[in-house]
Amino acid sequence: MRELALVLYEGFTALDAIGPYEVLSRVPDLEPVFVASAPGPQRTDAGATVLAEAGLGDVPAPEIVLVPGGPGQEAALGDQALLGWLRQVHERSEYTTSVCTGSLVLAAAGLLEGRRATSHWLALERLGEMGAHPVAERIVQDGKIITCAGVSAGIDMGLDLAARLAGEPVARAIQLGLEYDPQPPWDAGSPAKAQPETVALLRAASRHALDGER
Repeated sequence: MRELALVLYEGFTALDAIGPYEVLSRVPDLEPVFVASAPGPQRTDAGATVLAEAGLGDVPAPEIVLVPGGPGQEAALGDQALLGWLRQVHERSEYTTSVCTGSLVLAAAGLLEGRRATSHWLALERLGEMGAHPVAERIVQDGKIITCAGVSAGIDMGLDLAARLAGEPVARAIQLGLEYDPQPPWDAGSPAKAQPETVALLRAASRHALDGER
């Protein structure tokens, strides 16, 4: 039985963690556990709470690690206990992964130095400033590190990881079971496709644009 550690912290974005969880919880012989600095409820950026069943010390050697993003990631960047735990478990993990700006946390732990990685499109420049080689792609693998773009990309990464762990037929069946068949009302899901005024609106409101146009 493999263990999947999904890292939680105050202010994470719910779908960053729950999207991949919905996929990976269906992978045979993979046991998900929500982990935080201390066990207990962790509030998302939208105000919901998710229960962290375990503290960092309770999960010393997960095979899979997943770090979500969200506004709370700013505080997580300075959480030395979390960063140290990430460095420790990465030494033995099969895959160390992130969704959205969770890649900034991996970078702060020193795991992305010189590596290809991605993040939310608004955070790519910042990711480069932290030592990674930013790539504007949906899913990026460099060695055993897999990062993905913003929020909804975590579902795609979950399916990609499910195929790596259990084979493509299993991953395809999981996708069908979830009826994951995206048909958005607008083709505005990336800055390359969205209208310029939409891009400008989001950029102006982004926390990554508040400090030196991050």
